[in-house]
Amino acid sequence: MTYELIIAEKRTGKAWDAAPQITQAVYTTNRTGSPGTLKFTIIASGGISFVEGDPVRFSADGQLIFLGWVFTKSRDRHGVIEVTCYDQLRYLKASASYCFTGRTAGEIITEIAQDFQLKAGTLEDTGYPIPTLVMEEKSCLDIISTALQKTLLATGKLYTFFDDGGALSLREAGSMVAEGVVGTGSLLTDYQYKTDIDQQTYNSIKLARPNEETGKAEVFQVMDSASIGRWGLLQFYQSVDSALNDAQVESQARAMLQYHNRRFKTLKVQALGLLGLRAGQMLMMDVPTLGDMALHRLVLLERVSHTFQNDLHTMDFDVQELGS
Repeated sequence: MTYELIIAEKRTGKAWDAAPQITQAVYTTNRTGSPGTLKFTIIASGGISFVEGDPVRFSADGQLIFLGWVFTKSRDRHGVIEVTCYDQLRYLKASASYCFTGRTAGEIITEIAQDFQLKAGTLEDTGYPIPTLVMEEKSCLDIISTALQKTLLATGKLYTFFDDGGALSLREAGSMVAEGVVGTGSLLTDYQYKTDIDQQTYNSIKLARPNEETGKAEVFQVMDSASIGRWGLLQFYQSVDSALNDAQVESQARAMLQYHNRRFKTLKVQALGLLGLRAGQMLMMDVPTLGDMALHRLVLLERVSHTFQNDLHTMDFDVQELGS
C-alpha cells in the first residue's frame, strides 16, 4: 500500500510529503456530532516544518482519505511528533444563535456555511421545512444535528452530514451504500455484540407544548402497555415548539415511541480495511451466527476508524440499530 501525506506550510509556501516519516496514521469519522479526525505519528527529519493551521491531505493507493488542517502537535525528546488534524466540520464547533422558520436542513446548513465562510458541496433537499428552530448559544454542529433530528422525526428519513473532500455534504443514509461485504470469511477478524434496554429504550413518551395564554404546558403522551409489562416504565419527557399543532405533536410522539420502544442491539467490529468506508454509510454485513440472530443485510455505520501502518490497513467500526 502506498501513502501520500502532503503538508503545506503556509508561512513559506512549501509542501512536504511526510509519508516516508509516518509510523502510523488513524482516520476516524462519526455519523453525528464531531469532525473527521486524522491522527498520525511522524519522525522529524528531512527539514519538514509545519505548524497549527497548515493544511493536510492524506491519500492511500491514490484515493483521497482526508483533507483538513493541523490543530495539535505534541513532541517528545526523541523527535517523535504526535499530530491531530480535523476536517472542515471542526469549524462548526463554534457557538452561535439562530432562529429559523420554515427552512429545510439543507437551507440551514447553507446559511451557517456562508456565515462561517465554509465551502458547501452537495446538500440534498430533505423536502421538509422545519416549522421553527430557535437555538441560542449552541455549537453550529448541535444546531445542524437538531435540524436533522427534527427531519428524521417528521419524515422517517435519516440524513448524514459530513465533509466530503473539503466540501460540506448532506445525503440520505440509504443512498450511501458502501462497496464490499464484511462478515464471516470476508474481512471480519472479531466483533462484540451487545443487547440492552438501558440507554435509548423508552416505552412512554411525554411531549410538553408551552401554552403562552395559560402559562402552562399541554402534555401529549403515548405509551405501550405490553412492553411496560415486560420492562417496567421507561419514560422520556421533552418540551416541543409551541408553534406545533396538536397533530404535529402527536405525530412526533408516535414516531419517537416507534423508534425507542425496543431492545437495542449494537455491534463493534474489527476487520481488515476497506478504503473509503466512513460513518453514515450503509454496509452489507454477513454474520450467520450473531448470538440471537443471523445478520445478513445492510447496516448503518455510526463510527469508523481506519489504521494505516506500513502495508497493513485495518479498521474497526460501530453498528447501531440492528433491530428490536
